[in-house]
Amino acid sequence: MTDISAAPGRWRVLHYSHHSTGLGHLVRSLAIAGAVAERSDVLFCSGGRVPAGLAIPPGVELVTLPPVGTDEHGELCSLDPEYSLNQAWDGRRQQLLEHFDRFDPDAVVVELFPFGRRKFAAEFIALLERARQGRRRVVVSSVRDLLVDAHPDKQQHDDGAAERLDTYFDAVIVHGDPRFARLEETFRPSRSPTVPVFYSGFVAPPSPVAPLDRRAAQILVSAGGGLIGGRLLAVAVEAHRSILGPMGATTRVVSGPFLPPDYYAGLVERSRSVEGLTIERFVPDLASAMAESAVSVSQCGYNTSIDLLRSGVPAVVVPYDEDRETEQWARACRLESLGAVRLLPAARLSPETLAASVLDAVASTTRAVRLDLGGAATTAALLASLMPASMTAVA
Repeated sequence: MTDISAAPGRWRVLHYSHHSTGLGHLVRSLAIAGAVAERSDVLFCSGGRVPAGLAIPPGVELVTLPPVGTDEHGELCSLDPEYSLNQAWDGRRQQLLEHFDRFDPDAVVVELFPFGRRKFAAEFIALLERARQGRRRVVVSSVRDLLVDAHPDKQQHDDGAAERLDTYFDAVIVHGDPRFARLEETFRPSRSPTVPVFYSGFVAPPSPVAPLDRRAAQILVSAGGGLIGGRLLAVAVEAHRSILGPMGATTRVVSGPFLPPDYYAGLVERSRSVEGLTIERFVPDLASAMAESAVSVSQCGYNTSIDLLRSGVPAVVVPYDEDRETEQWARACRLESLGAVRLLPAARLSPETLAASVLDAVASTTRAVRLDLGGAATTAALLASLMPASMTAVA
């Protein structure tokens, strides 16, 4: 960890992000932190596991709290064997507040809360209460394009989130293009909050994907962080073994760093004697890997979707839709209506249907979709604009 000191004429921004299941929230938040760091000093507090090989932007000090995530049953657990879950909760809250006091930020950015992260509310509220003490600070909620829209107590949840927005926050920044989705489509409180809502555009990695010659027969299969992608990966391996491989295709499977080790070992074992099939844990630049492939097979998380749009690769998406998770399904439906992907529902997923969808994608023309992908830089500019004139940057 590199401890940065505030440079003359720069703001200090604390960005708190947590990811429990996949990598999407972490990757998006780090891209935003990197853009903010061009004009501010950034302390980035991560509440989930940070995989090896993930680049930390220059000028960003990374603090990792005792990680809490979900197990194979979807239950919260401590991801560090040295901590029980209760010990992890206590340690996280204490460390978060200690780092806040040390850094003394001018602005606080929290990711997804209060729209989500209900199980983490205690530590978010502790941070927000600390931010209200002493001098004036700007507090912003950073949220993706679409929210989960199938909670059984959705109305009560949205009403509570609206109340917390007005109590603790100065603004909401939605990291999406309003032409694609608007916040009010998945956030419908009985009373609209008074805090302003801004749209930044989608947050894409800082460097564009260079045009590459596609490998005519390569199929790229990915599953984000991997924790909830095991079934898709296993079906893709079988589709290659029984159908696509004998047709001359090659399949590159990227499992994701959070796929359970035993499951990953099983995929590797099943690939040993299969020609044209490779299994990898992690690819730092998935968009470039997509750009050099004939077709991409994936779920439909936020970052994967942006990579699909940037690369222009023909794509088959199998959105995760279990446990009332509607976000990926809604995004996939919108992208399919724009002609950017081919949607294969998880309920219909099999080696045969996946192979058929891949062949259809290769034979079809993918329609270019023009959406605002400049969200990182726009977020940095929005955050600077929210700083009141009376709040002078550190000199």
